[in-house]
Amino acid sequence: SERLAHLVNDILLTSQVESGRLILASQQVDVSELARRAIEAGRAHAPAELSLELVAPSALAPVTTDRDKLRQVLVNLVGNAIKYSPGSGRIEVRLEPRENGLRIAVRDEGVGIPQSEQQRIFEKFYRVPEMINSVGGTGLGLYICRELVRRMGGSIWVESVEGVGSTFFVELPFAPAST
Repeated sequence: SERLAHLVNDILLTSQVESGRLILASQQVDVSELARRAIEAGRAHAPAELSLELVAPSALAPVTTDRDKLRQVLVNLVGNAIKYSPGSGRIEVRLEPRENGLRIAVRDEGVGIPQSEQQRIFEKFYRVPEMINSVGGTGLGLYICRELVRRMGGSIWVESVEGVGSTFFVELPFAPAST
């Protein structure tokens, strides 16, 4: 029932995105707290041998974005890292301030993504052919992540090596300085 509810929510969100009916809130968000919660949620579904860690500076400027939608992006990226990390290894969520914004990196030591598939994984309903039978999914998660991050004024991309792992990057602008 959880999987079916998740599927229905993904389809509804995809419909909102495509119809232009998606409305994003704009609020200052503590990304460290959201990342901690995404990691905690992931631990509930991760094998005990899989390490999940947050690497972040003690003080981090907020970003102005939709808290719930950014949480959804983080939960999806952490969930994918768990799903594609068979057995053991390490998943790291790293928060790095950049000149004009925040970079979020979700790195795993999983199966990796073939170079030829790395651009296509963000397409709606696309799944890497070699992974269709081994790992469940709809092909909507990364599409939704891409669309949400774009609408938040950010960018998302992946760097991956087959058999070594993947790192998904999200960059979001910092909140404007208060005057």
